[in-house]
Amino acid sequence: MTNSLERHNTVQYFLMVMPQFIGFLLFGLYPIIWIIRLAWFRWPGYGEPVFIGLGNFARLFDGSNPEFWMSLSNTLIITFGKLMIELPLALMCAILLNRKLLKGRNFYRTVYFLPTIISPAILGLIFSFMFASHKGIINSLLLDLGWISSQLNFWDTRAKGLIIIAIASIWQGFGINMIFFLSGLQSIPDYLYESATMDGASPIQKFWYITIPKLAPILQVVFMLAMISTMKAADIVMVLTNGAPGGKTEVVMSYIYKRFFSTGGFRPQFGYAASMGLVTAVVIGAFTVVYLLITRNADKLED
Repeated sequence: MTNSLERHNTVQYFLMVMPQFIGFLLFGLYPIIWIIRLAWFRWPGYGEPVFIGLGNFARLFDGSNPEFWMSLSNTLIITFGKLMIELPLALMCAILLNRKLLKGRNFYRTVYFLPTIISPAILGLIFSFMFASHKGIINSLLLDLGWISSQLNFWDTRAKGLIIIAIASIWQGFGINMIFFLSGLQSIPDYLYESATMDGASPIQKFWYITIPKLAPILQVVFMLAMISTMKAADIVMVLTNGAPGGKTEVVMSYIYKRFFSTGGFRPQFGYAASMGLVTAVVIGAFTVVYLLITRNADKLED
């Protein structure tokens, strides 16, 4: 009877896991294998693929395609510039909203979280209207205040474009990180702060010696997820700037997308785009591994 029940439970376990496992094979593992195989071929999308070995990778590293490396540098600049602002902002908002005496806490939580659920396409359109060079919201506001005498072009340089992309990305992403930090703050026992207050600890001391150590594991995960998601982002850039001016604000995923699907004036180069995707995956993986090695002792800060 016991063996029959165990077999029945085992079958149930497999049946429950099977849909996710099949989905992983079809939509996760198979595309990865297909891309790895395609990276060794030259294929414009028609005819038979031509095996060229390391030709796509050699072309990528021989200096003939500086646009890819510019898009990769743009991705890194946006990612780390954004996270230096977004995560402290999310943590500060979480600390403020964690105060029980603050009126309207639920209202502010909802307002701050709303940008997270807005479609990147809608978000890109909002910021396009805000920073439009002709009758944009920001230009109109600056003109009304008398701070400028003529309308500014916010998209004429690489630096301006990257800053606006980072601002839009921060506005979209800090809400979900605030929720993560808020859940971590609510798990910290109140008696720790009460004991520190009785010992004469200042708010800054309580923040550095109680809040930060207790949030260390959450900080580790939040930073890693935010870093990976930002490095993989493409949609907001394609809607907001589409690489303007002259492809200087292209990020690596949007650049690969255009190469793969032959948009933006590019000819279809599936094998070359696959090789760029693999190199990008290695770069993101390397950053993730290095970060995990650096922060591997984060959970010990709680003790």
